[in-house]
Amino acid sequence: MDRPRQTTFEFAAPITPTAASRTRSSPAHTQLSVRVMPRETVTIVGLGIAWILRVRPLHQEIRFARAADGTRIAFSTMGEGAALVNAAHWLGHLEFDWQTPVWLPWMQRLCARFRLTRYDSRGCGLSDRDVPPPTLDDLVADLEAVVDAAGLDRFALLGKSQGGAISVAYAARHPERVSHIVLCGAFARGALRRGPTPEQRAGIEAVCQLVEVGWGRRNAAFLQMFTSLFFPQATPEQASAFNEIQRRATSPRHAARLLRSLIELDASPMLADIRCPTLVVHSRGDAISPFEEGRFLAASIPGARLEPLDTRNHVPLAGEPAFDRIFALIEQFLPAPPAGGAIFKDLTDRERTMLDLIARGLDNAQIAAHLALAEKTVRNRITSIFAKMGVENRPQAIVRARDAGLGR
Repeated sequence: MDRPRQTTFEFAAPITPTAASRTRSSPAHTQLSVRVMPRETVTIVGLGIAWILRVRPLHQEIRFARAADGTRIAFSTMGEGAALVNAAHWLGHLEFDWQTPVWLPWMQRLCARFRLTRYDSRGCGLSDRDVPPPTLDDLVADLEAVVDAAGLDRFALLGKSQGGAISVAYAARHPERVSHIVLCGAFARGALRRGPTPEQRAGIEAVCQLVEVGWGRRNAAFLQMFTSLFFPQATPEQASAFNEIQRRATSPRHAARLLRSLIELDASPMLADIRCPTLVVHSRGDAISPFEEGRFLAASIPGARLEPLDTRNHVPLAGEPAFDRIFALIEQFLPAPPAGGAIFKDLTDRERTMLDLIARGLDNAQIAAHLALAEKTVRNRITSIFAKMGVENRPQAIVRARDAGLGR
């Protein structure tokens, strides 16, 4: 018998949960589908074809930023491509998230295309936990500290859940640093800022009291109640993982205090100040942040685009059609990374930001004002940029920058 042919596929981790699927056109028709985690190498042999899947490890660098009040905020970077910052939500843990079928597929898809920065909210995950209930200003200050510590000058923002309010407030205060915003299952107004009825207020208070009593306990019924609100269409594996995320994310005491802070958040006065392209993606059946809040966001942000998702999950989970749909929307909306990931690799982050402004048509004086630099400093840096790029003048630099996706 002939030995099976061997085909090697190398995936830049992260990969999607179904890592490879191929049909061989032959009388012995076969399709192979395997599930691969980020650090595995798998060989599968079947019907004349040997498959070897080598997955390069997804490396997470965890560091700490110090917020204005001294709170230490844990953040990580991973992946390659254009800069994307995930504004924090409370139900997360930098180290545990990527071990779960809830958030790992999100990171896999995002890191395949972007240089992803994410962080734990104050009081949660690996960030300082013994902190007072945060205000919106505190949460924005945490994002400010993280992007500065990460050395990011200009980036896109992804805001899920209360990360939407943080993204809106940050972009309104720092328009020069935000290129695009994607809001998913997001809200600008906490539950008590949406004009709730007395019955709704009573329900909100009941949830807060339940959190105070039951958070952090290994009571499956209690945890499953919250999981069912967030992800009613989760698989048993996803639901079990989210139960554990809740337990690990924060302490019972802080969970209750944080929840009471979040329901009072209100970034709605800043919605009209957003000037960058904004995509609002919202589940029609979201029980945590109602679809009406997504419609409110899109209607209040100038030029924003609303894309409904057919799911009841707070955000889509891997395995449902809405998951593929949201990533198709994100990948169409956000600028493509430079071809091959190597264009302008010799430029610093600040130089790439300056090149992006050149590609947008700003002159030296405008760039100086935009970056709070002296005009002479801008001239000198542009000379260095052109030398690194191997171009002779501004028009040539603009053409190359725009071909690489800058200047949008």
